[in-house]
Amino acid sequence: MSEEILINVTPRETRVAVVENGMLQEVHVERASKRGYVGNVYKGRVQRVMPGMQAVFVEIGLERAAFLHASDIVRAPLPPTAEHPEGSAPSGPVPSISELVHEGQEIVVQVVKDPIGSKGARLSSHLSIPSRYLVLLPHSRTLGVSVRIEEETERQRLKDIITPLIGENPLGYIVRTNAEGQSEESLAFDVTYLGKVWRVVQENIVKAKVGERVYEELSLPLRSLRDSLNDGIEKVRVDSRETYEKVVKFVHKFMPVLSDRIEHYAGERPIFDLYGVEDEIQRALRKEVPLKSGGYLIVDQTEAMTTIDVNTGGYLGSRNLEETVYRTNLEAAQSAARQLRLRNLGGIIIIDFIDMIDDEHKRQVLRMLEKGLVKDHAKTTVYPMSALGLVEMTRKRTTESLERQLCEPCPACSGRGTLKTAETVIYEIFREITRAVRQFNAQKLLVMASPKVVGRILEEESTAVAELEEFIAKSIRFQAEEHYSQEQFDVVLL
Repeated sequence: MSEEILINVTPRETRVAVVENGMLQEVHVERASKRGYVGNVYKGRVQRVMPGMQAVFVEIGLERAAFLHASDIVRAPLPPTAEHPEGSAPSGPVPSISELVHEGQEIVVQVVKDPIGSKGARLSSHLSIPSRYLVLLPHSRTLGVSVRIEEETERQRLKDIITPLIGENPLGYIVRTNAEGQSEESLAFDVTYLGKVWRVVQENIVKAKVGERVYEELSLPLRSLRDSLNDGIEKVRVDSRETYEKVVKFVHKFMPVLSDRIEHYAGERPIFDLYGVEDEIQRALRKEVPLKSGGYLIVDQTEAMTTIDVNTGGYLGSRNLEETVYRTNLEAAQSAARQLRLRNLGGIIIIDFIDMIDDEHKRQVLRMLEKGLVKDHAKTTVYPMSALGLVEMTRKRTTESLERQLCEPCPACSGRGTLKTAETVIYEIFREITRAVRQFNAQKLLVMASPKVVGRILEEESTAVAELEEFIAKSIRFQAEEHYSQEQFDVVLL
């Protein structure tokens, strides 16, 4: 499988695309004005304690106060015992939030979820600092291995390497998926690097004031390479000389064996155009996703969840209805998995497959969906298909979806996706006229509205206007305004 990472840099925006076999699978956007906060560590102050929610709001210097739940607060270790001379991690139910923190208390926290919509950032005081192969957990003594490394001998090998490296160091570590097959030298480098980073963070914490950042996550290009660059990536192409040099320096330091895969793209044609990425991004902002068979998906993102509806469209199949439905659902499962990554959809996701009778077909469709999600970096959980043919699943969300990053609600329909008909608007205008006449004294009225609405009033509703003028004993003049949307109008008293 051919896999490449493309990095497109302009003065105010950086975009990273992951392309597999010529098809765009992921796209990440970071703008200078809206850089994400996930991974950043701040010195904060508890602003408000909410006992009913078992949570607090913390001031960390962002536009809105951030949310910290009791379960995400580090609890003091239990006192030493004969069995655990160094003490042990607290267990049992989470204490009341009022026992853990108080208003005005300073606390060091990390952003685990960016502000999304009207919600503030989500925080945790369980800090984690990632490197290429490890994640440092300063408030834990855990040594864990990623569940994606399934072979038990490899899991044990990694533990045997890491244990002597950390020695008596009172810090916890998680071995990342990228560490599979890595040498002791590579892992030792990461342990040393993380130790240095943590010492700097500790120094920053002592010096920092409330609301100041004490650790900043890497920029998008370096973060993408840290998390995604492996033996399976054939090329990384960067279209900015400055960013290319930063990337080379970073890769040479952390992944020297992969240094030869970094290329500076100096072509005249934009790199995203060359790979068709721009067109794919535009398609990813549409609701409808066509399937090769003639069927299609409808992707609908709402505040509560994302729904994906599967339709056969023009696909008639070659054998019978059940076979047609099965083939369409198989293709839809594969496409839906790609769309989740491409659009960066998170939270609760419901996929409405076309009803199937055969249980084996249902299992195969579910298996196809799970297979398509294997390469997804975000954690996903897929539940069995319901009797109605619905598949419920969750996908971990840390940043806004692609649509929410690149788009805003339509000013004409306020994000509803529909407009009031011209007829509905006309009757609203008539009611507003009646209301205005009762409240204010005027001889004439001027109504300004969109050309479509005014055109319909003067043609199809002229009789109704004459009746209204007679009823209110006033004359009404209508004026078409080109810049008015269909729902917009003004009634002016003259």
